[in-house]
Amino acid sequence: VEAGKIRLFCKAIGEEDPIYQDEAAAKAAGYRAIPAPPTFLTAVTNDDPDKGGLLRLLGVDIGLILHGEQHYEYIAPVHVGDKVTCQSKVLDIYDKKGGALWFVVSETEMKDASSGKPVAKARSITVVRNPDAAKKA
Repeated sequence: VEAGKIRLFCKAIGEEDPIYQDEAAAKAAGYRAIPAPPTFLTAVTNDDPDKGGLLRLLGVDIGLILHGEQHYEYIAPVHVGDKVTCQSKVLDIYDKKGGALWFVVSETEMKDASSGKPVAKARSITVVRNPDAAKKA
């Protein structure tokens, strides 16, 4: 977790609280270092060089997907200097509209790399358009 990435993320979302920019402000607020805003973990999971790897393993054309839903469970704060590991798995796959749409439910567990303790869990639903079903309709 890098200060520069947090700064860019805060700028993108309009977050101006000094605890996310200034170490003295963060420490005065009781943090051990500059904390990452809760939704910053989205940037951590999106930094995966093989984004979409789970879907590719399932044979999904990445051009046919839509991000449908996202839920986070925040367990512990993440700070500048922390290293976070992510492990994702597919929990469920189901279809709707007679198979025209597939829904892939996945979960990503984020852990502090040095302690192995969980810091957050993200659950997402990706919607995949089934081109074969569209041809049959």
